[in-house]
Amino acid sequence: MIRKDIKEFLNTLPKDITLVAATKYGDSGDLRELYSNGVTNFGENRVDAFLEKYESLKDLDISWHFIGHLQRNKAHLVLDKINYLHSLDSLELAKMINKYRVAPLNCFIEVSINLEENKNGVPYYEVKDFIKNCLEYKNINIVGLMMMAVSNSSIESLHNQFRRLKELQLEIQKEFNIALPYLSMGMSDDYKIAIEEGATHIRLGRILFER
Repeated sequence: MIRKDIKEFLNTLPKDITLVAATKYGDSGDLRELYSNGVTNFGENRVDAFLEKYESLKDLDISWHFIGHLQRNKAHLVLDKINYLHSLDSLELAKMINKYRVAPLNCFIEVSINLEENKNGVPYYEVKDFIKNCLEYKNINIVGLMMMAVSNSSIESLHNQFRRLKELQLEIQKEFNIALPYLSMGMSDDYKIAIEEGATHIRLGRILFER
C-alpha cells in the first residue's frame, strides 16, 4: 500500500532528481497509484517480477529501469523491454546486450566502491578499463555510474562513499572526453546524503510505501 502522504513526500524531492521507484515493494495496483501521482520511472530487480509488471502496466507510459543483478541466462528476456540498466557489471553481460538489443541501451556501470565480497559491481580501480572495452559495443550507451553504500554506515562514511563515485565520474569524463551525466546512488535510508553528493537518480522503495 502506498503511503497516505505520498503527494507531500514527492514534493520534498528536488525537481532535478529522477526518482526510480523500486517496484519490488508493491503490486501493479500500487504502481498505478504511484503513476497517478506523477511517478513515471520504475525499477525492478528480478526478471520474473519485471515481466509480470511490464505486461500488466503496458497501457501506461512508463520508463522501465532494471536495477538488480541481471543474470546472463535471463538477460535476453528483458533487454528489449527496458529503457535503462543500472547494473552493467561484466563484459559478458555487455556482449549479451550488444547481441540482443535492437537499439543502444542506456547503461549505468555498477561500481563496487567498497569492494564488498557479497556485492556485485566492477571494482572501482577497474572501471576505466571496463569502459574502454564497453565503448567498442554499438548497442551500449554508457550514461552514468551506479553504486550501493555499505549498510549501516555512519553519515560521514556515506558522504565519503558517494563522494568517491562522484570523483570517479569526473575523472572518467575528463580522461575519456565523454559525457557521463548520471549518478544512480541513494536509497530509502541514505538518499538525502546521496543527493548532497551529486546523485541524479535515486532508487527508492520502502519509503514510498506504508510501513
